[in-house]
Amino acid sequence: MRLLAAVVLLTLGWAGVAEAAKRPRLKAFASCTQLVDYARAGAERTGGRPGVTGRAAPMPVDAVTTPQIMPPIKRKADVPTAAPVSSEGAAGGSVPDFSGTNVQELGVDEPDVLKTDGRRIFVVTDQTLRVVDVASGTVTGTLKLDGGGHVLLLRGDRVLAIAAKSGAGPQPIPEFAPTAAATIVTEIDVSAAPKVLRTMEVPGNFVDARQNGSVARLVIDAQPQLIEEPDEAGVRDFLGRTVLKSKLSGKTFRRNLAPCQAVTHPAQFSGLGVLAILTIDLDKGMYSLDRDGVMAGAQVVYGSAGSLYVASQRYFRALETGGDVPDGMQTEIHRFDTTDPTKTVYQATGVVPGFILNNYALSEHDGKLRVATTEEPSWAAGAERESQSTVTVLDQQGNRLVRIGSVTGLGKGERIYAVRFMGEQGYVVTFRETDPLYTLDLRDPTAPKVLGELKIPGYSAYLHPVGEGRLLGIGRDGEDVQASLFDVSNPAAPQRVALLPFGPGSTPIENEPHAFLYWAPSNLAVIPLEGYDEEGPTFTGAAAVKIEPNALSVAGQLKHETAERGQVPIQRTFVIGGRLYTLSYLGVLSSNLADLSAVQYTAF
Repeated sequence: MRLLAAVVLLTLGWAGVAEAAKRPRLKAFASCTQLVDYARAGAERTGGRPGVTGRAAPMPVDAVTTPQIMPPIKRKADVPTAAPVSSEGAAGGSVPDFSGTNVQELGVDEPDVLKTDGRRIFVVTDQTLRVVDVASGTVTGTLKLDGGGHVLLLRGDRVLAIAAKSGAGPQPIPEFAPTAAATIVTEIDVSAAPKVLRTMEVPGNFVDARQNGSVARLVIDAQPQLIEEPDEAGVRDFLGRTVLKSKLSGKTFRRNLAPCQAVTHPAQFSGLGVLAILTIDLDKGMYSLDRDGVMAGAQVVYGSAGSLYVASQRYFRALETGGDVPDGMQTEIHRFDTTDPTKTVYQATGVVPGFILNNYALSEHDGKLRVATTEEPSWAAGAERESQSTVTVLDQQGNRLVRIGSVTGLGKGERIYAVRFMGEQGYVVTFRETDPLYTLDLRDPTAPKVLGELKIPGYSAYLHPVGEGRLLGIGRDGEDVQASLFDVSNPAAPQRVALLPFGPGSTPIENEPHAFLYWAPSNLAVIPLEGYDEEGPTFTGAAAVKIEPNALSVAGQLKHETAERGQVPIQRTFVIGGRLYTLSYLGVLSSNLADLSAVQYTAF
């Protein structure tokens, strides 16, 4: 059975992992009737609740809209240069060097509010796709889109826009009733004036996506409707239906979110949620669609060149029955093979102790998965157990992700704030009152170990390599936003060699790494900021930071400002050729990369 989606929540404690490994991980339903009966029996015991908390839930993605915003952005790969994105399918002529979306892994794209191919800039503001021609600095096309909170994927002359259906979203609902959540996926031709080719409404919330070449994989978390008196038609519609409308043929196609026989479930009921992964080849269009599902939920998605990993907290029956809660929680991780562009194939399942902060806490290297977690009770109000963090190495053996090595005891009494894996090295930041930066040796996956530790005030919420032996941390000390430059050339003795405070304020990079830009050719990082003091806002814009081997300095400030609205937040920064671009809901400003002087402003 091929699986395109899965996060499985089981009922066993950490001590029972070895026993659980002998049991089948996932079971397929033989029919739609069996699926509905299983869901009904489970919901009667739990009141329809999933039995797990949202401790590891991902941060929400905000749209670029006229009110103040801090949208999401994604990161670049292990090599911290802003790697050029393929301009295949764009108009002829040379393409200047440009920065793509700041993604975690090179070659694996992530959805964001802005995409560029070096000639054109694609951005959604106020539910409208805008196409900006880089050469002229003019808006050459607009297209009104359904839904809100849009993020984009780009492949040549085809854009995929993913949004929440307007008015939809998780809401308090009567027992057993479905949520109104729905996702709108729009396929757009941008070879000339942008035009819609196909739209698809999908039941459920969009979790995340990854794109390998032409293939995009969308992770959807749906809440099916329990049927009080099921009939044959109702049973078939239990999962909800996708509605695909083609502007090319004028036809409408309705299909189940996933075939009932393609849906699997864990041994124990883990809630009514169904996770589906929709696999779309953008070179062929949305009619080329593969889908399957699992009755469980997803919270963290990580993608490498050949794998997709989906993680969620493990299910405990005690949360369903009201019994004693176990000492610690675990996270289930499932690996799917993504090397075949036509499908996504389930491979194996593993378990790690504790909670995963975000996708940067996972990293695949030489076929092994490294995972950083914090062990602490999610109901920590009266907890007596001291938290600690662990890095676990998992190896696929058959249909299991087996723990082959681990190092624990990091940051006792603290939790993880940032993680960065780079090849055979790892960096973990934990925090409570001070910021221990741990350097890890991962060369031997069976015996990972801590090489060094640096304790300093404050913490870093995002880590980015900025040259040989250097690591940049973005975070804060109390109310002050700060950038820290670490010398990690000697992993046994990491040092902070430069500190650049920005004063009281906030930066979206703490929760959304896509807001960060590092342009290696200029040794320049750009940090969106909002500053304030006791009297109110002091600065809204972005700081360009010059990075030297042992120094950080502000190279300049970038602002979007009008007399009517004052300074407004900058959501994204990117480079094309010799210009640095900044995006706000007002428009796009290009500045000379050399001296940051303004060149051209394109108003929206």
